[in-house]
Amino acid sequence: MSDAQLRHEFVRVRDLIFRCLTAGPRDAPMILMLHGFPEYSGAWEEMIARLSDSFFCVAPDQRGYAGSSKPEAVEAYAGGKLAGDALAILEHFRPGGRAAAVFGHDWGASVAYALSFRAPERMERLIIANGVHPIPFQRELARGGAQSEASQYIEWLRAEGSEKRLAEDDFNGMLRLFSAKMDLSWLSGARLQRYKTAWAAPGALRGMVNWYRATPLRVARPGSPIPPEELPALPPEALRVRVPHLLLWGLKDTALLPETRQGLDALCDDLTVREFAKADHWILHQTPDEVAEEVRAFLSRPAPAAG
Repeated sequence: MSDAQLRHEFVRVRDLIFRCLTAGPRDAPMILMLHGFPEYSGAWEEMIARLSDSFFCVAPDQRGYAGSSKPEAVEAYAGGKLAGDALAILEHFRPGGRAAAVFGHDWGASVAYALSFRAPERMERLIIANGVHPIPFQRELARGGAQSEASQYIEWLRAEGSEKRLAEDDFNGMLRLFSAKMDLSWLSGARLQRYKTAWAAPGALRGMVNWYRATPLRVARPGSPIPPEELPALPPEALRVRVPHLLLWGLKDTALLPETRQGLDALCDDLTVREFAKADHWILHQTPDEVAEEVRAFLSRPAPAAG
């Protein structure tokens, strides 16, 4: 895809400004693409290149990131506000209409799930790439086992001053954190410089880390489970995925372990899982052709009825 086909649009909604990367015919079915940490809208370049011939792709810098607004208060990053942003952006591009799909990765998956709980009538399908539903994720975070151990970095990020440590030595703190156990070779050269530019935006690192500080999810210390009565209430009926749902999963992910998927089928009306043996958490960059092929196949199914 040439740079001329990629557009940056600035959208003002909810008294905030969101920079959105868009591509594809505006009257084509829309895919709302929601990135995670520590990425930005550029995380979707490979998917946009492979899907924008048939779909109108919209990838915002989410609240706190890169070219979008960055409120200072931690409470500004509560999950309901993040899902409200996504819904407002969807409404901006499709007033009163539906997205063909909401597609989330990592933290963007959390927002996509929340939007599916809150407004399933605004999307035909939900696509998640290496992201987690809050119920099985909180279960495993609280258990004190392997996922609790793998998620101790969350507590490190929540600590005051973590953003300064991430920025040290030209963001080597950030790169060390995310290359320790997974393949980050895709993040190099000009792409790495674009990421560093996004991280260097005034207030960005603090806004990004505030997502971790604002979430009510609890992380147990390894070997010290958290009692169920001390966990946030997560009612299954309110957190049910009622639209057709595709889960794409890189099996080498060491940040999100397979147990975070256990029981997901019981929380979904229509779940399809596709696994990728060669990919880890960064599946969108490592196996983009295979991911795009699965997305096209999923979206080619007959559209579900509005409801």
